[in-house]
Amino acid sequence: MTERLRIARELHDMVAHSIGIIAIQAGVGRRVIDTQPAEARNALTAIEATSRETLAGLRQMLGVLRRAEPDRPGRPGRPGPGHGLPEPAPGLADLGRLAATTADAGVRVELRWLGPRRPLPADIDLSAFRIIQEAVTNVVRHAGTGHCRVTVDCRDSELGIEVTDDGRGGTPPAEEPGEGGGGFGIDGMRERACLLGGELIAGPRTGGGFRVAARLPVPAAAR
Repeated sequence: MTERLRIARELHDMVAHSIGIIAIQAGVGRRVIDTQPAEARNALTAIEATSRETLAGLRQMLGVLRRAEPDRPGRPGRPGPGHGLPEPAPGLADLGRLAATTADAGVRVELRWLGPRRPLPADIDLSAFRIIQEAVTNVVRHAGTGHCRVTVDCRDSELGIEVTDDGRGGTPPAEEPGEGGGGFGIDGMRERACLLGGELIAGPRTGGGFRVAARLPVPAAAR
């Protein structure tokens, strides 16, 4: 069950971000296709790039799942043809790429790093990236603004994350019935933080906009 939940979180974060970007770009292309063909072409290019990246990620995840199946005749404990080693999971080093993709969707991401940057355990690095990715996706889909700020604070005993915008504010609407108004996105972010012994808060900012802030403890052995 734990592994199924982990895979479900990864699929949600990967697909929700990509579909959000694709939806924004498709809307841009539809609006300008008759009057600004060059801009429409840029939107289609972004859609193609995002789609290919997501498909590659899905194929990789399916490959991992297949390799995790029990041994079958003809496949004794090793990958079959065409199944190479999985690519590294994303982490904070990929924030620049995330910012570039988000900029293509019309939202500029301001990245701010505080404290000394150092290697993190893989689970903390991945969860931090996924929390930021989901928060930025919510800005693209719901905030109605062209800018947000991502702050990564590398403290001695914990990693601090904050994503803020000056958009509409308010909790993003539920993505599926029965999500209680917060969508799987916010629940998933909070779950990721809690599984690592941390915490996450999300809500409207005083004066407008929305804020997501997380604290992820860093084990003493990794400092």
